[in-house]
Amino acid sequence: MNKIRKGDKVILNTGKDKGKQGVVLSVLKTGHVVVEGLNMVKKHTKPNPAKNIQGGIVGKEMPLNISNVALLNNLTQKADKVGIKKLDDGKKIRVFKSNNEAVDA
Repeated sequence: MNKIRKGDKVILNTGKDKGKQGVVLSVLKTGHVVVEGLNMVKKHTKPNPAKNIQGGIVGKEMPLNISNVALLNNLTQKADKVGIKKLDDGKKIRVFKSNNEAVDA
């Protein structure tokens, strides 16, 4: 079970965008995440009239290592560690380690 999933709100711990928040767009199998609006780079694209693409300089999000982001706790508005808790019916859920609140609730 992954501790960080697509759609989670995270905060960046290191790098040029340290302290900024964003939503996870995708989780890659290489242990990286793509976060909306973070780790932006400039990409130069050629025009392609067949696909109706205009050329120019485009901003693009690049992957970050999953260890450089932390899940954002909505109650405290701070980064928090995540643990896995097994319920009585055998179902596993993610919980914040600081206050044992369910992440997905």
